[in-house]
Amino acid sequence: MATGKHLVEQILLDEHGHSLDPDLEAIRREHKQHLLKKTQNLVEHSPPGTTLKPQEFFINERYVSLIVVSTDEFRQRPQNELIQTGIKHEKCLKETKTRLEHIFPNKLFRWSHQSQSVPHALMVSGVPGIGKTTLMQKFVYDWVTGKHYQRFNFVFFFRFRDFNRLGEVSLEDMILHQYPYLESQIGNIFEDPEGLLFIFDGLDESVHQMYFRSSKLSNHKVKECFGEIVASLVRQSLLKGCSILITSRPTRLASIDTGVFQRITEIMGFFHRDRLIYFKNYFGNKELSEKAFQYVQENDTLYTFCYIPSYCWIICTVLSMCFRAQLTITDQMMTSLPKTVTQLFVTFVANILANHHQNKDGVHTAQELLTSIGWMAEYGVMNHIIVFDRHHLDSFCVRNDNYLSSCFILESGRPPEVDYIFLHLTLQEFFAALVHFIDYFPDKLQKSLNEAESSKDGRAEIFLQFLCGLSDSSTRSMLKSHVGELSTQAARDVVTWIQGKIAKPQEGKRALLNMCYCLKESRNKPLVLQCIGSRKTFELYNVPLSPIDCSVLSFILESCEKIEKLSLKKCRIPAEGVRKLLPALRSIKILR
Repeated sequence: MATGKHLVEQILLDEHGHSLDPDLEAIRREHKQHLLKKTQNLVEHSPPGTTLKPQEFFINERYVSLIVVSTDEFRQRPQNELIQTGIKHEKCLKETKTRLEHIFPNKLFRWSHQSQSVPHALMVSGVPGIGKTTLMQKFVYDWVTGKHYQRFNFVFFFRFRDFNRLGEVSLEDMILHQYPYLESQIGNIFEDPEGLLFIFDGLDESVHQMYFRSSKLSNHKVKECFGEIVASLVRQSLLKGCSILITSRPTRLASIDTGVFQRITEIMGFFHRDRLIYFKNYFGNKELSEKAFQYVQENDTLYTFCYIPSYCWIICTVLSMCFRAQLTITDQMMTSLPKTVTQLFVTFVANILANHHQNKDGVHTAQELLTSIGWMAEYGVMNHIIVFDRHHLDSFCVRNDNYLSSCFILESGRPPEVDYIFLHLTLQEFFAALVHFIDYFPDKLQKSLNEAESSKDGRAEIFLQFLCGLSDSSTRSMLKSHVGELSTQAARDVVTWIQGKIAKPQEGKRALLNMCYCLKESRNKPLVLQCIGSRKTFELYNVPLSPIDCSVLSFILESCEKIEKLSLKKCRIPAEGVRKLLPALRSIKILR
């Protein structure tokens, strides 16, 4: 197989089979060579807190296929994105074979049944960590190597967050800033807009407003705000005939006009078989990968979240840390592994702190760091902020020169325009909950509970589940040796909130089920009995139940044997969900 320079040299003709202008052909070759270096390897982060170096793998050897389907269901998001997509995922597995259109990367710009046209503006949505950026890397790599879309003479890849501090700029300046070697031919490149593809990754990380329904810019040399340039490319007032591909989290799409896109797709993550492939790739050891995968498969909560590649990485990282700490893998060791999502993240952080303390500063450093990044994380969760800047770090006294902070927070960009993001959005939500137990203030905790409870878009659901999970003393104890005693009063406050919340009439169809998730994370069966155990009837109406919902419901029913009547009208339970419910139905006398 040809690689590198020789691979690019094989692809010098456009889709119509005739040569480009010799100068353009030469610059196209150089451009492809540049993008090849950028895209041919996938970098797998080393476990944070260790001295292991990140590993690079040839993209075709490591890339695991993702499910991409046509969709327009992002407009109503009453739940947390991860939970919402997890519910849709099981449905999607069946429907991609029938009703839903399963779109492969090489068909993104083919005829769209949604718009009854060949799309020039395309949106790819997906929850955090689902693989949007990796899919774009694979897309660009496949273009560079001639696998698809040779009708595009030039592909330009940008990240939205790199333009957050940018003032007015021209499209030409944007391109030349990132690809300065194109300067001699930039005018000729713009003469054929139909041969240009612009990829903008991470709309949800942009601070710029995007008014896709209006655009006035038509000259690529005129300076304008970044949002106007993107909107003008989408609306075709700028470089009419060019193609544009944008990625975003679904929540950002709910607040913009997406009617201008001829195709809207959503990445749904891994098929079942692809999860096993990921585990095998990660461990590189048949016995370890099978033991790890079997353990995760037996835990409904962890296995469901494995549809997200970044969750697979976190789970595999935690399990590999646990395996490394033992000479042999015993049944007793397997039973000590994390059971809930909260325990998964507690173990993840505890292992990083343990590795850190072997060579670095003492307990106070870790406690102070988790306090500072925790309050910054909490501020972000409550204010829809996932990209932070130097001002945020200074405001919350976060030291980015600290080795330990680099295990949890990633830097992006070049000085002085550096942004900071948490290793994973869910890790940000975990730290936002954890800080209330490390640095307890009753008023702050109550305010956060009230704000999270009143949130209508579901953004605080995982945060609330982490608070409930940390109310369990055995879960908290896993961090004691690293950050000291966590607040038992904070735990009591959270339990009081759960009791009060369940005692009130539930607003919203999923409100009661969401509280059941919180109760399961708490691992507190006496609390479950106190809150729900006195009921003789448990009812959900018109709430589609996924297998993971049924697993949570099964936990509640098995904990509350006094429930005699179970009403699940119009809940559309799949066969796998019914199987998970069956063991809990022994004491149910009336089932609807």
